[in-house]
Amino acid sequence: MRGVIRKRREFLKLMRACTVDRGYFTVTDIQRQAGIPRSTAQDWINRLLDEGCVVVRERKMGRNPAKYAAISALPSSACRRIFTTVDGERVEIYHECMSTACAAFCAYHHSRARGVLEDVTRDGPLLRERAHMGQSSVEIGLYPASAVGVAGVERIGNEIVQRIRCIGGPAYSLTDMMAKAEGVCDVSLQKSGGVVEGSVRTRALTHLVIGLDDTDSHEGGATFALALALLQHLETMRGVLPISHHVAMLNPAIPKKTAGNSCSYIEVAIPSERYESVRDRALLFIQDESLSPDWGIAFRRGFSLPKDLRVFGKRARSEVIEPEEADRAAAENGVEIFGGQGRIGALAAIALSGLPHEVLLRPFSDMPPGT
Repeated sequence: MRGVIRKRREFLKLMRACTVDRGYFTVTDIQRQAGIPRSTAQDWINRLLDEGCVVVRERKMGRNPAKYAAISALPSSACRRIFTTVDGERVEIYHECMSTACAAFCAYHHSRARGVLEDVTRDGPLLRERAHMGQSSVEIGLYPASAVGVAGVERIGNEIVQRIRCIGGPAYSLTDMMAKAEGVCDVSLQKSGGVVEGSVRTRALTHLVIGLDDTDSHEGGATFALALALLQHLETMRGVLPISHHVAMLNPAIPKKTAGNSCSYIEVAIPSERYESVRDRALLFIQDESLSPDWGIAFRRGFSLPKDLRVFGKRARSEVIEPEEADRAAAENGVEIFGGQGRIGALAAIALSGLPHEVLLRPFSDMPPGT
């Protein structure tokens, strides 16, 4: 393995030198200068093309050979997506990273710095942070101090501006990577000593939770699978950004159930003016794809849940609730629900949204304090 890494480094060095000298290289250039068979030179070029370290400058045309160019081996950005949703004076920040390690690093340091952040959670490479509007001082420095923190969040028109202070690796991310992430409108920077402070602008999007239940039948299907399919379907709509998919267990003693009595909810970030079109597209999709006539779907904007709605979710895990009661609870708590018997579970899915996986999957577990 060590020999392969050494050869990779040597070939990259050679390809970069050719690129700097002439602006490109060919298979013949690498074959001659490295003193290797043509097939070996082509194999290494193909391998580095797959890694993204080499690009095709000109494709082979007749007798003219393909021309290649070497680029930096560093990824252009480890930050895939950065976007925000707004609910009154509170903001949820989403930062999806290529690396779970980088996401864990930021989660750890953001939690230590605190600043305007109220809660920091991580789901694989996705970092989710709840914050309140305002400014707060954060102490940034080398270990054991926090390396990065969110010192402020404000809304300017239709944009959310995060003020981030950082040093070291996070400073490199802020200066060289964040502006390239999907969802970022602009990044402005300023340096003070060794600390970098930046303002990251994203659109102020609306948080939409969609609950689903009773879309399967005894013959087949699964609500969780249809929820995932819906998430992928909505992602194709302009301006819609997928956030997550979750499964929640309801009362396992309900007589009318196809299996263990679980429901699902998905979360998406949308421009506020697109709510009706997203709702109608989701409703049509479930009508067409559900294997059961009892399907139910529910929609609610915002991530801050009323206490009464959370109570409904808790009751749905231990009691038998009638559809009419679900209709009343939905109307009182700003939820739109559609369908048949499944609208009880669809509303319950929304009522349980935001809870940890270990709570969602255990119907008799205690709710965390403050929920």
